Amino acid sequence: MTQALNDVVAATTVVVPHARLVSITLRDAAGRFFTPVEIPGIAADLDEVQYRTGSGPCLDAAAPGGPAYSLDQDLARSPAWPQFAAVATAHGLGAVLSTALLPSSRPAGLTGALDIYADRGGITPTDRHRALLLATHASLALEHARVAELAELERTHLRRAIESRDVIGQAKGILMARQGLSADAAFGLLRRTSQELNVKLTEIAAALVDNRGALTTADEE
Repeated sequence: MTQALNDVVAATTVVVPHARLVSITLRDAAGRFFTPVEIPGIAADLDEVQYRTGSGPCLDAAAPGGPAYSLDQDLARSPAWPQFAAVATAHGLGAVLSTALLPSSRPAGLTGALDIYADRGGITPTDRHRALLLATHASLALEHARVAELAELERTHLRRAIESRDVIGQAKGILMARQGLSADAAFGLLRRTSQELNVKLTEIAAALVDNRGALTTADEE
């Protein structure tokens, strides 16, 4: 995902000739804003002042239900985001265009914005159209990454479930062999021990399997 978004930022600097700086802002499901790509220090300053103050064009466009884009052609005279505008103009930037990324259709999906900084009055209608296409590409990259992440999580959970089932089965077998318990009684003993010690059942089972030698020695004595 990071590589794809970095490619979008790099492409924007070429496809939008008036862009002096480019950044991407993301908003997670908890409402936290962050910058997922490497950007120049000036752009990082512009993002940071918005995150710190909770105000700025990038945040407006990245928020769920926000505008399709936020555009200001003269930040020196803009009353909308005074602290952000002060930092931008101090760096010699006069205009900003933040284009919303298409949000995921899932409730926990990321939202975000593609942010373009330019000279005063320097953002053209063509720039806006190209920014929309680039933001759409970034949105697709985010969605593909989300799907891949969910698939990996599913594989991890399945693998852990299989491993847990196997170690519990081994622990049951040890108790059945050493204590003469039935399968149900062995599982009941593991479950009661887990509850009494407030330790996960799989951890109890793993401890028993790992220390089966000590249990055998104790039985022999």
